[in-house]
Amino acid sequence: MQRVAVSSHQWSELSQAWRRFRANRLAVAGAVYIILLCLMAILADALAPHDPAYIFRGMRGVGSSWEHPLGFDHVGRCLLSRIIFGARVSLIVGLSTTLLTVVIGVMIGAAAGYVGGWGDAVLSRIADTLMALPLFVLLVMLAAMIGPGLHTTIVIIGVTGWTRIARVVRAEALSLKERDFVMAARAVGGGGPWIIWRHILPNVLPAVIVLATLGVGMIIILEATLSFFGLGVRPPTPSWGGTLADGRAFILMFPHISIAPGIMIVLIVLAFNFFGNGLRDALDPHQKKT
Repeated sequence: MQRVAVSSHQWSELSQAWRRFRANRLAVAGAVYIILLCLMAILADALAPHDPAYIFRGMRGVGSSWEHPLGFDHVGRCLLSRIIFGARVSLIVGLSTTLLTVVIGVMIGAAAGYVGGWGDAVLSRIADTLMALPLFVLLVMLAAMIGPGLHTTIVIIGVTGWTRIARVVRAEALSLKERDFVMAARAVGGGGPWIIWRHILPNVLPAVIVLATLGVGMIIILEATLSFFGLGVRPPTPSWGGTLADGRAFILMFPHISIAPGIMIVLIVLAFNFFGNGLRDALDPHQKKT
């Protein structure tokens, strides 16, 4: 009976959170746009009208037409095809890097908050040091040292962007380890890793989900910026930041080259921000009805 009551209570909380999220039209619109963009990235091979690396002779910088709605880039490649395949790169970098930052941030934050003492001090100082450094300058230095590429971009952003999540998880772990249910688990012989996995992580998960969702947009901007400066995804692999950089030298002659990827970057960042804000409002315990 107790399990049924707990399950019913959790289901009621999820239902209330879903109703709050559904009432936020911007959040729903952001979620729908993200889903459509994910489908476009998955089905890029079927949706793209041409090979994104194929060069059409004599079409350098040609503008939009009925057959080619976005026109061609500075060397004669179909912009629509490059935008569609660029969505795949941006989402792979955004989601994969977010997953990496969440894993690192949660592990370090939970360990620092629960263990305390010198371990907390060391891990906190590492996080403070990374937060004190200008993130973009650090990313540029590491990318220049290691070399550009898709996997390099994911790893570099992932291993430098976990500090925000770690600080939030650490603060929550410091509070949760003094709660009665954690002390009871410790009293019956529960080990630290088991208590963290069974009691700490489930309680910090809503905050982590919100932070991760809001962070995807920032990561996509970082990837686009690195690609813009030639330190991200290597050409001819299509990426929105790389396409934006391609049109930089031709902004007066062929402005459409930069307009299309710029709009896509703005829209995807807004979509993830709206979605993340909606999740935050829906999962905020202070907004739950008593």
